[in-house]
Amino acid sequence: MSLPTLRDDLVRVYEPKAPAPSQRIKTLHAAKEAGLHVYVAMAPTYPECDEQDLDVTLEAAAQLDPITIFHEPINIRAENVERIKAQGEACGVSLKTEVFASTTNWQDYARGQLKAVYQLARDRKLTKRLHLWPDKTLGSASSLRSVKDPVRYAAWLQQRWNKASAWPR
Repeated sequence: MSLPTLRDDLVRVYEPKAPAPSQRIKTLHAAKEAGLHVYVAMAPTYPECDEQDLDVTLEAAAQLDPITIFHEPINIRAENVERIKAQGEACGVSLKTEVFASTTNWQDYARGQLKAVYQLARDRKLTKRLHLWPDKTLGSASSLRSVKDPVRYAAWLQQRWNKASAWPR
């Protein structure tokens, strides 16, 4: 089940027809209590999800003792940005839609989210359960030119792309 954030205000904007995060958590706990294997997708995380938000969401996912925690930053198509802006205004939520203004902006945001979640998972000793889903465009030549150590970063991306999710024990 997806759990991009615990913030109801953001879910109302980005996923207006989806259940609230509190309902998703209850469902996941019920599934766990029923003996089902639980997988949590912290996906898609939104530009408004700062490190504190990501940490709180990761902690909520970890409490479920999932087999795997997936993570993917939102990758939005241009035609959806206007819909999301309008929904944000209707809900009174200020959005960081500048993330979607250019490929460079989005790639900077996506790298930051992936790095933050990876570091938070490492701090919580969850990296074996964490499965990041970096977009393939983050490995493009133009994207790699904007990182500090492109060779090392490309290798890191390759490891993420090749990681297989764990099977239940």
